[in-house]
Amino acid sequence: MSQNQNGKWVRIAPEQQLRGSSNGHVEVGGSNRLCINPQKDHKSESYEDLQLEFNPLVFSSLEQYLPPHMLSLSREVKVHYMRNILLRYLPETERIRIQKHKEYRHRIMLNYPPLYKQIYSMDAEKFFTPSFLRAVKENTEASFRSIMAEPRKGLYTFEMLQPQFCEMLMSEVDNFERWVHDTKFRIMRPNIMNQYGAVLDDFGMESMLDRLMSDFISPISRVFYTEIGGTSLDSHHGFVVEYGINRDVELGFHVDDAEVTLNICLGNEFSGGELFFRGVRCDEHVNSDIQPGEIFDYPHVPGHAILHPGRHRHGARPTTSGNRMNLIIWCRSSAFRELKKYRKDFSSWCGECKRKKKEKERILVLATQQELMNRGMQSAS
Repeated sequence: MSQNQNGKWVRIAPEQQLRGSSNGHVEVGGSNRLCINPQKDHKSESYEDLQLEFNPLVFSSLEQYLPPHMLSLSREVKVHYMRNILLRYLPETERIRIQKHKEYRHRIMLNYPPLYKQIYSMDAEKFFTPSFLRAVKENTEASFRSIMAEPRKGLYTFEMLQPQFCEMLMSEVDNFERWVHDTKFRIMRPNIMNQYGAVLDDFGMESMLDRLMSDFISPISRVFYTEIGGTSLDSHHGFVVEYGINRDVELGFHVDDAEVTLNICLGNEFSGGELFFRGVRCDEHVNSDIQPGEIFDYPHVPGHAILHPGRHRHGARPTTSGNRMNLIIWCRSSAFRELKKYRKDFSSWCGECKRKKKEKERILVLATQQELMNRGMQSAS
C-alpha cells in the first residue's frame, strides 16, 4: 500500500512498498527514498560514461528527487542509491529482456557497416533548418511560437529538418535493411503495430537521438508540456516507420508509449497517409467518445514535424500511392510516470477527465440553485 497526499492508502504492486512521510519523501522498500518534489536548482551530474543497465539520463533526471542530504555525496553513492530504487520497479523477467536487447544491439554495432557515419553524431547546423536553430537558441516561448502553428491545443507543427539530412537518413535505413536481408539477421521492428521500419537506437544512433531529445525537444517540452512530464524527459525510443507499396499501408487508432512524441516526415513521393488526431486521454478514458473540437487531420510534408502529447489519440490514414518514411521519437519521463501512479484526476490534460469535472461542477451549481429556489419559496409561503 502507499499513502497519498491526502493521507489515504492506495494499493500498488506487492513488491513496491512505498510510504509517504512528513518531510515530503517517498520511502521505497523501507530503505531508499525519493522526494515528491524535485530540487529544481540542483544541477544533476552526467552518468553517460558509466556502464549501467538503465539509460544514463534516467539517473540524471532522478537525481533532482534525491533527499537533500544526498545531493552533495559522490556520484557512486548516488548511483547505488538510485539503482536500488529502479531495480525494485523492474521484474527479473524485464531485466533479462533488457540484457538480451543490449546483446542484440551489440551484435549489430560490431558487424553493421554504416553508410553515412556523419549522421551518427549530432551536427545541428547540418541537420536542422536555420529557423528552428534560431528558435531553440533563443529558448523562449515567443521564439518557439514564431516558427510554429498550433492547429489544436497541444499540437505544434513546424519546419525542422534539412532535405539533405532527410535523404541521408532514409538511405541509411535502406542500407541497414539491405544488410539485415543479406546477412539474414533477425530485425526487431519499432513496435507491435508497425511491420516495417527500424529502431535507430539499435544500430548506433542512440547517443545522437539522446542529444536531439535533451538539447532540441526538451527545451520546447519544458515550455508547452509541463503538465505531462515535459520538464523531466529522460529517455527515448527512436525509430523510423515505412508506409506504401509492399509496406504498411495505414496505422490504427492508438496512443504512444511516451509523454511527448516528435513525428517528422522524411519523404519520399507519396499521397495520402494523413495523421488523424482525436483528443488527449488518460489510461482510464482512452476509449471514451470524441468531443467537439478534438478532430484534426494533419497532412505530412517532408522535413516538417508535428509535436504532440503521447496520450493524444491518433492514427494514420492509408497511403494511396508512393512510399513514405517518418522519423518518430517517443520521449519519456520516469519521474512523471512514477508520480502519475498516485493520481486519479488528470483534468489538466485529459479531455475526458476535464469534461467529467465540468459536468460535476455544472450539476453542483444546478443543485445549489434549486436549493436556493426552494428556500426562497419556503420563506415566501
